[in-house]
Amino acid sequence: MTEHTVEFVGRDETIEVSETETILKACFREGICQEYSCRVGMCLACSAEIVEGEVAQPAARGLSEEEAEDYCLTCMARPLSDLKLDRGKYPPSIETDAVDASGPVTADDD
Repeated sequence: MTEHTVEFVGRDETIEVSETETILKACFREGICQEYSCRVGMCLACSAEIVEGEVAQPAARGLSEEEAEDYCLTCMARPLSDLKLDRGKYPPSIETDAVDASGPVTADDD
């Protein structure tokens, strides 16, 4: 069983994660408070930007193929190499959706 080092950028946190274990599960095991919600790869709450390294995350349905190159969902992602992750970073699509949803609400009373 191959293990990889996962370093969380900007924090003093580094863990060892097996290729058969999700990063989120390893965070739980090591007492690291990683944000999450659905745990099935849909909500993006556990998103992290991949600064360095590679992950396998075939079930991360909340990310587009393009987003999955630069971001991972820690509830689904398993390391394929040593990693540097920036936790709490979200893909641009979620930021765009949030901006679009925060616009003024108007009634359609025509």
